[in-house]
Amino acid sequence: MAERIALTGARIFDGESWHDRAALVVSGGLVEGIVAADSPIDVERVPADAEYLVPGFVDLQVNGGGGALFNQAPTLDAIRTICAAFTRFGTTACLPTLITDTVPVNEAAIAAGAAAAESDVPGFLGLHLEGPHLSVARKGAHDPALIRSMDESDLHRLLAARRKLPNLIVTIAAETVGPEQVSRLAAGGIVVSIGHSEGTYAQVSAASAAGASMVTHLFNAQSQLGNREPGVVGAALDLGGISAGLIADGIHVHPASIGVALRAKRGPGQIFLVTDAMSPTGTDWTEFELTGRTVFRRDGALRLADGTLAGADLTMIDAVRFMHREVGVPLEEAFRMASLYPANAIRDSSRGHLTRGARADIVALSGELSVRSTWIGGEKVWG
Repeated sequence: MAERIALTGARIFDGESWHDRAALVVSGGLVEGIVAADSPIDVERVPADAEYLVPGFVDLQVNGGGGALFNQAPTLDAIRTICAAFTRFGTTACLPTLITDTVPVNEAAIAAGAAAAESDVPGFLGLHLEGPHLSVARKGAHDPALIRSMDESDLHRLLAARRKLPNLIVTIAAETVGPEQVSRLAAGGIVVSIGHSEGTYAQVSAASAAGASMVTHLFNAQSQLGNREPGVVGAALDLGGISAGLIADGIHVHPASIGVALRAKRGPGQIFLVTDAMSPTGTDWTEFELTGRTVFRRDGALRLADGTLAGADLTMIDAVRFMHREVGVPLEEAFRMASLYPANAIRDSSRGHLTRGARADIVALSGELSVRSTWIGGEKVWG
C-alpha cells in the first residue's frame, strides 16, 4: 500500500457534509483532505469500488466476536480475534467488553488490554468493564453471585488499569457506587457509565455531577421513565452531560421508543450505537457458553434458557441500516450515531470524521449499505 493515496469514485461523508465528485487523500495513516476528483495532485489514485465512503464505526461495547468471548478468554489473542471479526462489518475501533466476573478474570482482562495497547492491535480502542459493581435487581444476564460493592482495592485496580489503556469505560450502578467513588474514577480518566441500575433520577444526577458521563444500553437493565420517578432512562434523556449507548436491533428497544428518546435527548450528550455483540458474530454458531450458562442464538436474538437477553446478535452496519430504514433517521445521522457520537462519548477527537488530521479509519459502502471494504489508519484491513 502506498504511503499516500487518494480514494476515488464514491460520495464522501466527512461526518458533517457530503462531497460529490471528490477524492479522499490519505497520508501517513491520517486524512490529508478531500479534494475535487479531477485535482492535478501527484498521488496514487485507488478506486473505492463503492457508493459511499464514511467514517469508520466506533463500537464501545463488544463482548466477543469471531468465536472469541472476552469473559471466557481474557487474552491478547482473543482481543485480536474480536477486533478483526468486526472489520467486515465496518467497525474500525472497538472496546472489548468484560461483563461481571471474578477479580482474577478482571485482572487478566486488564493485562490483556495493556498488551493489546502495547502491540498496537488494529482496531483496539481500550476496554469496557461492565460490572461487577451493579444492581442485582437489574442484573440482566450477569451472574448475581459475582455482583458486589466497590471497595478500595477495586478502585485502585481500575485507576491503575486506566494508566495502561488508551481508554477505559466502567459500567456501575448509581445506587451501588457513590458520588465520591465516581469522582475519583472520573478524575483518573475513566469514563463512568451508569448501567444495570435501579437508580433514581436523583442518584443518577448525583453521579453525573460527580463525573459520570454515560449510560450503558439505554432502556435495558435499568429503571424506566415513570410519571413520578424518571429513573435511569429519564435521567439519561434529561441530563445534558450524559451520552447513552443504544442497541438498535428492534429486539432490545422498540423503534417507537427509540424515536421518542432521540427527540427527547437533551444535549450536548448524544445517543450512539453499540452492538453488545457476543462470540457468535461472524460465525454460524447457534449457542455458546457465558459465565457457565448456555446462551441460545435464535430469531436474531441471544437469550438464556429463561428468555433473558444476553447481549445481541448485531453488527454496527446492521444497526445503521435499522436506524435509517426502521426508525427513519436520516442516513447522515445514522452514520454519526455509529462513528462521531461514540467517539465524542470517550472524548476522542481523532475518530468519527474524515476531516484533515483525522485518523484514516474508513468504511466503503454499497448503495444498499453493505460493507465493501474497511480501512484502519489508511490500510485496507478487509474487502
